[in-house]
Amino acid sequence: MKTKIINIAAVLIFILVSNPQIYAHCDGLDGPVVQAARMSLETGNINFTLIWINKESAEEVNKVFQKTLSVRDLSPEAKELADNYFFETVVRLHRMGEGESYTGLKPAGRDLGPAIPAADLAVEKNSLEQLQNILQESFQAKLNELFEKVIHMKNFDKNDVDAGREFVETYVNFIHFAEKSYQLNSDVHVNHEEQHKF
Repeated sequence: MKTKIINIAAVLIFILVSNPQIYAHCDGLDGPVVQAARMSLETGNINFTLIWINKESAEEVNKVFQKTLSVRDLSPEAKELADNYFFETVVRLHRMGEGESYTGLKPAGRDLGPAIPAADLAVEKNSLEQLQNILQESFQAKLNELFEKVIHMKNFDKNDVDAGREFVETYVNFIHFAEKSYQLNSDVHVNHEEQHKF
């Protein structure tokens, strides 16, 4: 039951938070893509980075990686410039692989809301508990809000077309939320390209 609630609750994030920053925590300097790129530069192993890049972009990343390694020891300024160019390249190509636009590297420490940090922590700690609580609370709050609006407005004056239209809009929002929640729950095994949004 908890798993179903989590699957349903995840749609809340999709519906409520269509802000690209939520889906793009990978574009932050403290995001997982840049962390992987840093690890590649520190170890000389490009594979830490390549897992975040589709096969079509691997050659470009490899070329930029080799150029970065060749100049970063010249000076602190060269290192900073080369490293940032590598980070930008990797994040841009990662975003392209997701079908998303690249809008530049974002600063570390951005407010990503509660779900993304909790999801990252769940993976790190092998525990869903905190994420489950966040998703359940968020989903239940949104479901209640939409339901209460529908109930409040459903007894509108049948001769008041404007009030009827307001009810219809509220009703449609509630139905779409229910439908999308159910579809998400039914489509747990989605295509990797559709699922892989960072």
